[in-house]
Amino acid sequence: MSYGSEPQAAATPGASRGADAPVFVAVDLGATSGRVMAGRVGGPGRSDLGALDLTEVHRFPNRPVRLPGGLRWDVLSLFQGVLDGLGRAARTYGDVASIGIDSWAVDYGLLDADGQLLGNPYHYRDTRTEGVGERVGRTVPAGELYRITGLQHLPFNTVFQLAAASGSAQLAAARTLLMIPDLLTNWLTGSVGAEATNASTTGLFDARAGDWSHALMGRLGIDRSLFPPIRRPGDAAGTLLPYVAAETGLPQSTPVTAVASHDTASAVAAVPATGPGFAYVSCGTWSLAGLELAGPVVTEASRAANFTNELGLDGSYRFLRNVMGLWLLSESLRTWGDRGLPADLEPLMAGAARSQPFAALVDPDDPSFLTPGDMPARIAAYCVRTGQRPPTDPAATVRCILESLALAHRATLRTAAELSGTDIRVVHLVGGGSRNELLCQLTSDATGLPVVAGPAEATALGNVLVQARTRGLVGDRSDMRRLVARTQRLRRYAPRGDARAWSEAAARIGLG
Repeated sequence: MSYGSEPQAAATPGASRGADAPVFVAVDLGATSGRVMAGRVGGPGRSDLGALDLTEVHRFPNRPVRLPGGLRWDVLSLFQGVLDGLGRAARTYGDVASIGIDSWAVDYGLLDADGQLLGNPYHYRDTRTEGVGERVGRTVPAGELYRITGLQHLPFNTVFQLAAASGSAQLAAARTLLMIPDLLTNWLTGSVGAEATNASTTGLFDARAGDWSHALMGRLGIDRSLFPPIRRPGDAAGTLLPYVAAETGLPQSTPVTAVASHDTASAVAAVPATGPGFAYVSCGTWSLAGLELAGPVVTEASRAANFTNELGLDGSYRFLRNVMGLWLLSESLRTWGDRGLPADLEPLMAGAARSQPFAALVDPDDPSFLTPGDMPARIAAYCVRTGQRPPTDPAATVRCILESLALAHRATLRTAAELSGTDIRVVHLVGGGSRNELLCQLTSDATGLPVVAGPAEATALGNVLVQARTRGLVGDRSDMRRLVARTQRLRRYAPRGDARAWSEAAARIGLG
């Protein structure tokens, strides 16, 4: 069993693998790896919600590179991984019905007047945005910025990255800004566009209007001509350029479809909810915890609670808060491995399950945990700073991380329900974290709610299903979710333990 911080790909069980069913290729780029997945929906002439399966075609690493100018994404290596995966898909399946790309949010590439990339994109964990939010706030106060964009304040939001780049030669030479999925789509097809779910994470998007806020760009001195027209999930994004067809062996006529290109938007589209009253936690490097709503919540109370309103499928809104997620665990494993210490997760998880409950707790969103580094030492320092005894061994550190993350899920979902006036009946935990049985149980215990875990491949499934919908193979979001619930492996957890003990633990770290 895997407990990794990124979704782990595997073939998923469908009711049928009909060899003649159309193949949809999902390119899913995560913070530590990318993957190319092939999905089949239905069989010949089928639209009965009967079949959905997913197979990994290719996986490749995503390793950021630290340069003298800062931390960057190696986007050229990522694109080569995409091309390699498309080539394998062509050799395995022949023609494919469509290709869709999703990735993380906020980061972007800049193109010059010739459409060429101006340097590798910055990584959101680069430190150049430190303090920039306060500077932006002197021009557009934080409350006003939130009323327009509905966006959670995070130091690496695109608006702050652009403010940090103000006056640079690179930005002066730029003529087009493309979010990461839009950049790779441009390299596949030559087309230029901005998919809405990812655009809504920039801090330059009007949450109510569902489009760029040119007025806000003007006030901040950001060139509005950088931003291409908005695309919606399901829109056609073009067909393959000749060099891509030659490189991959796919026909030049292969369509590329705009999906819900923010990976969380795709994951939420594949939440296997079969009724109202559900919350979700899309758990990987980050935990995105919240609700799906019909409209944004842009009150002062939601801003103070640092909730975001990002677009989802079909004009829905993802009312959520980013929690640091399993980044704390993956960085701890990396640190132990670099030091030659045991970093095999299976025995560490077994040890964590036996470790003393609530011995040490942290707020996962403490700024000290944001950047790469010695996470166990930072956790220990946090404990000392807050008057706690630090974890005594790696297993205790893992227990600390998972209990703290469960408490953050609890606090976030309770606040989301209160701010939106929503009753939560069940929590759906999707993504790579859904494989972590201890985390799922702790989340159920902490929230006092049943947790349905899975699918781990929610992002790729959501990507595939949006493409399949353009072919008429599935209907609305309810149809998509019923299909996921019917065909994917799910595990259910019921709350156990002492609710009062969880409340006392939450109060210790200010997450009551």
